[in-house]
Amino acid sequence: MSILLDERTPVIVQGFTGDKGTFHANEMIAYGTNVVGGVTPGKGGATHLERPVFNTVKEAVAATEAAASLVLVPAPFCTDAVMEAADAGIRLVVTITDGVPAQDMMRVKRYLWRYAKERRTRLIGPNCAGVISPGKAMLGIMPGHIYVRGNVGVVTRSGTLGYEAASQMQALGVGITTSVGIGGDPINGSSFVDILALFEADPETDAVMLIGEIGGPQEADAALFVRDHMTKPVIGYVAGLTAPRGRRMGHAGAIISAFGDTAAEKAEIMRSAGLVVAPSPAELGSTVAEALARRPSPRVMVGR
Repeated sequence: MSILLDERTPVIVQGFTGDKGTFHANEMIAYGTNVVGGVTPGKGGATHLERPVFNTVKEAVAATEAAASLVLVPAPFCTDAVMEAADAGIRLVVTITDGVPAQDMMRVKRYLWRYAKERRTRLIGPNCAGVISPGKAMLGIMPGHIYVRGNVGVVTRSGTLGYEAASQMQALGVGITTSVGIGGDPINGSSFVDILALFEADPETDAVMLIGEIGGPQEADAALFVRDHMTKPVIGYVAGLTAPRGRRMGHAGAIISAFGDTAAEKAEIMRSAGLVVAPSPAELGSTVAEALARRPSPRVMVGR
């Protein structure tokens, strides 16, 4: 099975008729994603890419029973778009938009918690590549042709390194169940731990690749979760070994500001928790392949 998304999931695009919405909706449709329409305020009633356009997400959900949305709207309007989707009952929202202020994300996360857990929207992003279940569906901006179906889950803060891992695994004949880009901002909708828990519960995922970055506590939290709760091998990598302290590198959250924020410190925390750590970006795929080859059967607790 796929976590989060498969070929049956009805998807809408918020910002559907804009240039980015049009391009990426086309790519998703070509990949096989069940795109059932889109939302652009003021253009309701029109047809775009042979699919209906709605003024609001509530109208789109009522007409199409959409369960997932891709948000491709400018940063000043992104939080309103996410909250509108949550109010309309969308269960999965993927936000590609970058430049969303941290204070806006704090407001969105508080807003989502107003709903009961069984009704609450799951937010992926912002500033992320999205979600892909190879051979089934794509909700994002990744190059679909480098992903092949298999038994490894991928969760990454870096979209580019997620692509690199997928390409290397493809070359080695290793496939992916689902790849999730959680985004590199300091405050994001879903954490490593959130996605690791889904992979642990997925019977088709036999191992997980976790790609982190400098800055923030998420990688350390994930390592402790792996140590205490996961029965599947987890392969880790942390980008930014040569990054200097106090300087932002790439993503808004990629800045070393405290002990445990550097790549070397995070990699050591991962090793101590039982993860297999890839030594370099060039060895992401080979490290996964080696971990799969020596996977214990029956499975034992990682790091125990």
